[in-house]
Amino acid sequence: HRQVRASAGLFDVSHMGQATVFGDDSARLLETMLPANLLDLKNGSQRYSFFTNDSGGVLDDLMIYRLDDRYTLVVNAANKKADFMLLQNLCAGMVEFQSMTNHALLALQGPRACSALQRMSPDIAGMPFMGAKRVTISGMPCTVTRSGYTGEDGVEISVEASDALDLAWKILELPEVEPVGLGARDSLRLEAGLCLHGNDIGPDISPVEAGLQWAIPYCRRTQGSRRGGFPGADRILAEIDNGTLRRRVGIRPEGKAPVRAHADLLDANGVQIGEVSSGGFGPSINAPVAMGYVAKEYSDPGTALHALVRDKPLPVTVCSMPFSPHRYHTKEKKE
Repeated sequence: HRQVRASAGLFDVSHMGQATVFGDDSARLLETMLPANLLDLKNGSQRYSFFTNDSGGVLDDLMIYRLDDRYTLVVNAANKKADFMLLQNLCAGMVEFQSMTNHALLALQGPRACSALQRMSPDIAGMPFMGAKRVTISGMPCTVTRSGYTGEDGVEISVEASDALDLAWKILELPEVEPVGLGARDSLRLEAGLCLHGNDIGPDISPVEAGLQWAIPYCRRTQGSRRGGFPGADRILAEIDNGTLRRRVGIRPEGKAPVRAHADLLDANGVQIGEVSSGGFGPSINAPVAMGYVAKEYSDPGTALHALVRDKPLPVTVCSMPFSPHRYHTKEKKE
C-alpha cells in the first residue's frame, strides 16, 4: 500500500474481463446498454460507465475505451461471464464481439509509475488521464490506458498472455517498482473512495444512490439530446432530477478499530438508518476508514452515528470522500 502511494507498484489484474466490440454503429448499439456518450468518444479516449438493469441497479461497472473503431470494455472478474453473455446477445447479427481471453492485464500505479515506464516505452510520455494508446514495451505490443483503481497516477497494460510474465519481470526490474497484491489494491481504492461492485454497488443500488451520476453525461439526461435509452433510465433520470432516499457516504470511526462491511449504522436513538458497505484500515492516514449507505437526512458530513460492531455501538462520523486525495495526472472536463 505505502509503496504505491510513495513510488510505484505492479498488480496482476488479469482476472478482469476484457472484450472488444467493433463494426458499423457499435457506439450507438452500446449506448442502448450504457448511459455513456460513446458517439462523441474520441479515438484514444476512455470512460468509466456501468451496465444497468431494468430497475435502475448497477449490474456491473466498467471502463470502456476507443481505439480506431474498436470499443474495448474492461469488466469485473466476478461478472465477466454474465457481461460477455449480455454483450454477445446485444451484438448478435449486428456488430462483432470478441472476448479477449488471450490477453492479460497489468496495472502499474503510483506517482512514479509513468516516469519509470517511459524509460521502457517513450510513447507513454504525454498520455492524458483516461487516454488509451497502442505502444510497444520492451518489444512487446501492448495497449495502455492512463487510469487505475488506486487514486494515484498510473496505467493499465493489456498484453498478450504469452508475453505477460516476461513483461512483468521487465517492469519489476525498474528500481521504482515493487510487486503489489490485491489486498493493498482494496485498501488503496477504499482510501480513494472508489466503489467495489458486490460491496458498494450492485443490482439493487442505483448509480445515483452511489454518487456516480457524474459518469452519466448531459446528453443522456432528462434535457439531453439522447435522453435515456438505457435500462432503468426512468428511475435513474428521476433520481438525478429529484434526489434519492439514501446516499453513499464516507465514514470515519473513532479510535483504531476498523468497521467492516455489513455493520449496521445507527442514529442517536439506536435505530438502524444504514449499513457499511466497505471498511478497513487506511495506512495512508493511519486510521480506520469505511463507506456505506445512510438515509439522506443523515448524509451530511459531520453527522454523528454509531456502527454496531460485535453487538457494541462504536462512534463514527459521516465524512466526505476521498480519504486520501486523488493524484491523477490530469482531469478531463466532464461532458
